[in-house]
Amino acid sequence: MPRHHARRLLVVALAMGALTEVLFDGPALGLNLLILVGAALAAAWRFRREGRAPDPLDTWLPVAAIVLAAFVAVRADPFLGALDALAALACCGLSAVSFSGLVVTRRSASIVVAIGMWVGALVSIGALRVLRASRGEPTAGSAHRRPAWLAPVARGLLLAIPLALMMATLFASADPIFRRGLDDLLGLRIDLGALPGRVLFAISAGWFTAGFLSIAAHGIPEPAAGFLDGTSISGSSLGAASRTVERGWTGILGATEAIIVLVAVDAVAALFVGLQVGYLFGGLDTLAAIGMTYADYARRGYFELVAAAGLAGGILVGLDLAIARRPAAYLALAVTLVALTIAVLLSAAVRLGLYQDAYGWTELRLYVAVSIAALAVTLVVLGALVLAARTRWLGHAMAAIGLVSLIGLNAMAPPAFVAERNVARAIDPSLVPPDGWSGLDVEYLAVLPDDAIPVLADALPRLPAEYAAAVRDLLEARAAELATDPAYAGLAAWNLGRERAREALARTLGR
Repeated sequence: MPRHHARRLLVVALAMGALTEVLFDGPALGLNLLILVGAALAAAWRFRREGRAPDPLDTWLPVAAIVLAAFVAVRADPFLGALDALAALACCGLSAVSFSGLVVTRRSASIVVAIGMWVGALVSIGALRVLRASRGEPTAGSAHRRPAWLAPVARGLLLAIPLALMMATLFASADPIFRRGLDDLLGLRIDLGALPGRVLFAISAGWFTAGFLSIAAHGIPEPAAGFLDGTSISGSSLGAASRTVERGWTGILGATEAIIVLVAVDAVAALFVGLQVGYLFGGLDTLAAIGMTYADYARRGYFELVAAAGLAGGILVGLDLAIARRPAAYLALAVTLVALTIAVLLSAAVRLGLYQDAYGWTELRLYVAVSIAALAVTLVVLGALVLAARTRWLGHAMAAIGLVSLIGLNAMAPPAFVAERNVARAIDPSLVPPDGWSGLDVEYLAVLPDDAIPVLADALPRLPAEYAAAVRDLLEARAAELATDPAYAGLAAWNLGRERAREALARTLGR
């Protein structure tokens, strides 16, 4: 793709990102999806690969995408609308493949699935190909007109500014103290309101749009295209193709651009962590000085901080994949970002712990806590892989960490864990901080799965009178349901957690 063509594609992608934010920030699904699909198909056709005509048999794909998107504006059934939207987006992605000149409809089902997997991957990271094409090749005369360092610095700033902005807006959304400190640092007094989320959404949509358009402009990488054409199907050929594709991304960025990006992101993360040391980790007196309680300060923010940590990890993986040379400065900044991101996760964990202390546990809070721990371990592994130039093993490491986390959750039994700790708070209010709530949410306990029943049954005699009657009613209702519902009868429906619940109910209720 010529450089001017790639740059126009990036401009259109940013415009599409802004359009997506306007269409979907607030409104429910309706005409907005039809407008977006139509605009995406038009842009993909405009930037289609030259010299490669689409197969006439694939004409139905963009037509189907438009029709399915229109159904979303016709029918008011949310479930049906979700199915129509997913099908429309799938047809839209396959349309981009056909626009690039790769045949789709004539392929076997397995090949179409493989194409779909490549579409998903390229929508995520295909913008890197466009960025590489937008750099172009320097001409003989250009070296005399400007310093050699100017172009990589400009490219680095072009990448660093939006990434640093995304990180800063996440931190500002998560933490009012950081937002205040950022305002003081920049001399601004701006109420960000919904701006951080809108900016993030627009930039993210633009990134994915650039990846989508890159499919129509570039097609699928040649080794993959060869496999899809059926020319290489052996295991060794697939391994070689994978290595070729991996090498194809290398060199998209230079070391200068990567270092500038890391400096910008490290600076934002360091500013946030520095404020956390003074406020969140500084104790009650520090927060009281600004008129905030622990519970108020921790009420929100940990989801944004987890997202910021994920963004930092994605930046590291993307940079390590895209650069060919890894100087010592790059490695030092990468390790620094890992350390700062772990500190950000620590802040998220402290916030979650404070909020849990004040209001008790839920299954969602437990899952978030486990995800924070898993992400922290992943970041440590990522740092080691970056130093060893082995980031291609990150996927294997993440799969192992995810499996261990899942096994740990099964061993923990989240409903029992949540019920046990919430009941303990109601029995012993001294476990609750002064500004917390020591009550028992029986309505929430009623929706917990059967693993929670033995905990509630054993705690019933010790519960305060104001909660004991409601919990007994809950247990009696569950006992009746287990005894009468035919879905729970027979050997095929046997479940250890449910059997333990039956035994606990029989022991407590005398049934």
